[in-house]
Amino acid sequence: MSADIAKKGEAMAGKLYMCATPIGNLEDITFRVVRMLKEVDLIAAEDTRHSVKLLNHFDIHTPMTSYHEYNKMSKGRKFVDKLKQGMNIALITDAGTPGISDPGEELVALAWEAGIEVSVLPGAVACVTALTLSGLPTRRFSFEAFLPSAKKQRKKVIEELKEESRTIVLYEAPHRLYRTLKELRKVLGGTRKLIVCREMTKRYETVFRTTLAEACVHYQKEIPKGEYVLVLEGKSRKNSREKQEIWKAMTLEQQMVYYINQGFDQKKAMKQVAKNRCCTKREVYQQLIVHSKDDTL
Repeated sequence: MSADIAKKGEAMAGKLYMCATPIGNLEDITFRVVRMLKEVDLIAAEDTRHSVKLLNHFDIHTPMTSYHEYNKMSKGRKFVDKLKQGMNIALITDAGTPGISDPGEELVALAWEAGIEVSVLPGAVACVTALTLSGLPTRRFSFEAFLPSAKKQRKKVIEELKEESRTIVLYEAPHRLYRTLKELRKVLGGTRKLIVCREMTKRYETVFRTTLAEACVHYQKEIPKGEYVLVLEGKSRKNSREKQEIWKAMTLEQQMVYYINQGFDQKKAMKQVAKNRCCTKREVYQQLIVHSKDDTL
């Protein structure tokens, strides 16, 4: 028995092990994870039907039970009781590191609150794999996982992403990919660089370097298949500063004319000018009145 597993009698409580599994290629599992899955008393898996294939491949015969979004609270409490009694439990997800965009985070919180020791056995994680593949800045990034399904909350998150200067990483299912790309293009604009990673580490891995606009055209024609990770360019601070300097050099009237020439009506033009000048629409309106009076003197 390894040093990772406490000998029976040395401690009353067991230990929770967060074990990373491959995101595609089975060779990406670590020796330590395979050993741990054989040594623990119980494996908690997101989808037992999926995970049994992994266990069979590595000749692992440890008892397995389900732990997913719909039973996470009831099962989580049962796991904590078993851990308190001295049982060692390994948590695995369908692919990647448990606790990242899955209910594993709740189990970890329950374990710590109960005084149970938690250990992570690192390995593959889809968001980091896609980020390093992208060629976009990696020093700072925002991981959003799957966008909310609720319309109001989803709209709010996408609006926030519009101002995000860090590289953005998103997960998306094939049946929602085109819709998500259209929503992102509408709010963030079509020129943002986008790297679409599909079926990473698998036989048919593809990395599609494109823009939001081009991706919308592409997936309108091609039916998406497989699991996707989207790596999106953040808002350029340099471009934002340059635009601010341009607005400062223009008079209020010149800004109004600019937007009206772009097809904005007067009300919407004033709203954009107010945004550029960091003031209210009412203040823009009052300044326009004052300037027009001055011109008639």
